[in-house]
Amino acid sequence: MREYLLTLCVTVAVTYLLTGPVRKFAIAAGAMPEIRARDVHREPTPRLGGIAMFGGLCAGLLFADHLANLNDVFELSNEPRALLSGAALIWLIGVLDDKFEIDALIKLGGQMIAAGVMVVQGLTILWIPVPGVGTVSLTAWQGNLLTVALVVLTINAVNFVDGLDGLAAGMVCITSGAFFMYAYRLWYGYGIESAAPATLFAAILMGMCLGFLPHNMHPARIFMGDSGSMLIGLVLAAGAISITGQVDPDRLGIFVGGERAATHAMLPVFIPLLLPLTITALPVADLLLAIVRRTWRGQSPFAADRGHLHHRLLEIGHSHSRAVLIMYFWSALIAFGTVAYSVHSASMWIVLVIVALSAVGLVLLLLPRFTPRAPRWAEAFVPPRYRRRRPAQTPAFTASPGASSLSYEDDPRVPVGVGVSGANGATAIGGRSRFRERDNAGSAR
Repeated sequence: MREYLLTLCVTVAVTYLLTGPVRKFAIAAGAMPEIRARDVHREPTPRLGGIAMFGGLCAGLLFADHLANLNDVFELSNEPRALLSGAALIWLIGVLDDKFEIDALIKLGGQMIAAGVMVVQGLTILWIPVPGVGTVSLTAWQGNLLTVALVVLTINAVNFVDGLDGLAAGMVCITSGAFFMYAYRLWYGYGIESAAPATLFAAILMGMCLGFLPHNMHPARIFMGDSGSMLIGLVLAAGAISITGQVDPDRLGIFVGGERAATHAMLPVFIPLLLPLTITALPVADLLLAIVRRTWRGQSPFAADRGHLHHRLLEIGHSHSRAVLIMYFWSALIAFGTVAYSVHSASMWIVLVIVALSAVGLVLLLLPRFTPRAPRWAEAFVPPRYRRRRPAQTPAFTASPGASSLSYEDDPRVPVGVGVSGANGATAIGGRSRFRERDNAGSAR
């Protein structure tokens, strides 16, 4: 655990320190696109944050290679080199897109090539567990096709959810935290060395996101861009493929009494890792809904719009920060709930806790609908939107006989220091009246 924590800290430090210079480089390079119709930010913000994240990835892998307890991961497995090769390719495509806005089909082709590069170097799915059957071995082309599909799906799911400040980095950080717990449990608890690469990938991915988040939280000073969102999506998919397709369920059968029993015992987590729909449930759901919505309208599935989940939260009435926190909550509930259920799948209290937290999440989603008001005694301790609205305060004006100007009579309901505008441009400030006299023609003097 100590080596993984050290690797995590190094990745966080390198990513954080590189993001500042990368921001200046992005501004100098002109990687600050104009505000688009689907954007929620109001000022041009530099992209290319993926450069710093890729630097953190390289630093984390290089540092781990020099640790005694993690060096075996690089000597006994080719997966770290496969990950670095695929990550470099997808990162380069993302950098070009952040600068020049390349075509969506070209990006899709690049994603498939990056996945193919990892497959060629051995990072592929070899078998899958099937309920009631056990382990099913895949042919070469079946495993390669499934691996490429999983990588492309995860990359685009993370890329689609990157629409609010800190949203994608925070969600992937939460997901990789849950993934790290599961992978470390297999490696340390069951003694399965094949789970060590996935554990390392999860630790580095957490470091990349944590190091970038301070610069990306609302209001963001820099965006990760496609160079960052596609990169962290690929790293997440690589960890899922590593632990699903490389860990032999027969090793688990030693502890639970046979291969089929092992498959049933680990099914709550094996299926999510095979097709990481629960770990990236929100991004994948957003991706599928976007494809259906755009196809139904006769648009390209890759056409951008303002119909994503985070856009809908803003339309409901949530603030930018609260929309991000709600998405964090649901990501943590789904990811850590899945891991907890895999550990104690027979415990009813875990299911009850998940149901209770889901109810809390629904209340948070509907919060702007019923806009609760705090009691008067607690109004000083809550934000203004939760305070009871007071009746409108209208000043009293009287016209002097035979005069064109108006005189203001102080209204005791108006607090001192609050400005109130009158009908003819009169303004009361601090209990005194300031107004413009108007002549018979109505022009101001």
